Amino acid sequence: MRQSTTDGLLLVDKPAGMTSHDVVLAARRAFGESRIGHAGTLDPFATGLLLVLAGRATRLATYLSGLDKRYLATVQFGAVSTTLDPEGLIEQTGTPADPEAVRAAAAGMVGTIRQRVPLASAVRVDGERSYARMRRGETEAPPAREVVIRRLDVIEWHADAQQAVIEVECSKGTYVRQIAADLGEATGAGGYCAELRRLAVGPFSVDAAGTPAQVAERPDGPWALDLRAALPHLPERPLDDAELADVLHGRPLSATAPAGPVRLVHGDRLVAVADSDGDRLRPVAVFGA
Repeated sequence: MRQSTTDGLLLVDKPAGMTSHDVVLAARRAFGESRIGHAGTLDPFATGLLLVLAGRATRLATYLSGLDKRYLATVQFGAVSTTLDPEGLIEQTGTPADPEAVRAAAAGMVGTIRQRVPLASAVRVDGERSYARMRRGETEAPPAREVVIRRLDVIEWHADAQQAVIEVECSKGTYVRQIAADLGEATGAGGYCAELRRLAVGPFSVDAAGTPAQVAERPDGPWALDLRAALPHLPERPLDDAELADVLHGRPLSATAPAGPVRLVHGDRLVAVADSDGDRLRPVAVFGA
C-alpha cells in the first residue's frame, strides 16, 4: 500500500550497494510522491547519511547541498585502485606504510587545498561525465578544485592489516577517496578508500536517521523533519500578519537581517526563504501560510 508523505526532510542511513538514486526511487514508490530528491550524492560503496527531500522541500536543496560533511573512512595502504575505492581494479604495491608518515601526511592536508578530482567521478569534462570517459580508456582528469579540509584525524591504526581509520570534516565537493589515495601517495605505500561512512551533513547526524525500509514504513518517524526544521542553520525572522501577506505575494520586506538566506516564519511554520542584502528581504522560495 502506498503512503503519502508530508513536505519535509528525511534523514536516511544509506546502506552499501545502493546508489543515492536508488534510495530516491524507493522513496517515490513507497510514498507515491514524484517530487523526491536528495541533497548530496553518496557513492554506491559508501554508507551513511543521505538528505532526502520530499514534496515542496525539494526547493530547499540549494540551502542544504553546500553544508560541510563529516566522514569516517578506512584507508587501505599497500595497494591502489583504479577508482580509488573497492569497486575498482586493485593492484598490490607490496610497500608498507609507516603510521607516523600517515599522520604527518594527514596533518599536511588540513586547510584550503587544491584537490585532484578522481577520474571515476561524475564531474563533466567537455560536457561528458568523467567516469564515462574513463571507461573508454581516456585518462584526462577533471580540473582540480579548491576544497577545505577542516579536520583530518587518524583515529586508529591497524598494523597487521595496513589500514588507518580516519575522520574527515570537509567542505562541499571534497572527495574522501582522493584523500585516501593522496595519503597512500604521500607515504609511498599507495592507498585507496576501502570503507566510507558519512556521519553528518551540517547540523544533521546519521544517529537520527532511519534505514530506507524504516523510512518507507514510517515516513512520519523521528527521521522526518518539517520545512522549518530542515533549515536550522539559517537565521530566522518572524512575520506579523501584514508582512505575511506581503511575502505570500512575493513582495520584498524592508528589514534589517544578516546578508544571505533567511527563514521567514509565521507561528511555527516556514513561510518562505528570502535573500537578504542587509536592508531588504526578497522572498525567493515561498511555501505558503
